[in-house]
Amino acid sequence: MFKRFIRAIKSLFGGMVSSIEDPKLILEQNIRELNDQIPQMNENIATVKANAVMLRKEVERYEKTIQEITAKIKAAINADRDDLAEGYALQLEKARESLEQSKQQLRYADQAYEKAIKVKQAFMREKDRKIKEAREALRASERAEWQARVADALESFEMGGLDQTHQEMVNRLNERTALNEARMEIALESVDTHTMEIEANAEKLRAQELVSQFKHEMGKTKAAKAKEKSIEVDDSPAKSKEESQKTIGKERTKS
Repeated sequence: MFKRFIRAIKSLFGGMVSSIEDPKLILEQNIRELNDQIPQMNENIATVKANAVMLRKEVERYEKTIQEITAKIKAAINADRDDLAEGYALQLEKARESLEQSKQQLRYADQAYEKAIKVKQAFMREKDRKIKEAREALRASERAEWQARVADALESFEMGGLDQTHQEMVNRLNERTALNEARMEIALESVDTHTMEIEANAEKLRAQELVSQFKHEMGKTKAAKAKEKSIEVDDSPAKSKEESQKTIGKERTKS
């Protein structure tokens, strides 16, 4: 009974949490958290790298110390100072032990640094994959929301009677246009266009007669022009005869 009660409580709170959760906000928060982990990871890797650098310097220092102690031992032996050589020998032994320990720690530090780099690379690949997946899901969610708004608009357009009103107004305009065109056709049929054309032709003929009358008075008719041309042709022989007589008279005067 108690277990059933616990399950009921869990299901109740689980349902409340599920109803509160917004997948879009949670994915955006996940992206921020993944990006926020990078600086902390870089700091941890830098700490591991610093430890390796410190151990490498320590190894170099022990190696230098061993070289110096070895030189002192040789110098003491050459000076027949075995007591000094023995003291330096003990220091050399401790330095060699410390060197081995430092080298071993350096190997571990290098391995830790390499492993940290591999972990970071794996994390970056996984981070990029999750962020890409989350962004694709967010874009799909935005498209779905936009499609939902469009669907709501279309549904409200049809359900609100706008579609019917729109079609009704279009039909009314078409009917009004057809009515006006019919009235125009009836008006044109009721007008005696034949009589109007006859009257227009009569006015045109009257205008032509008036213009012809003016041309006749001004001597611009075709008959008047032909008569003037014939007169000019008749006068040309007389003019040529008169000019020849004048030429003969001038020649006689000169002689």
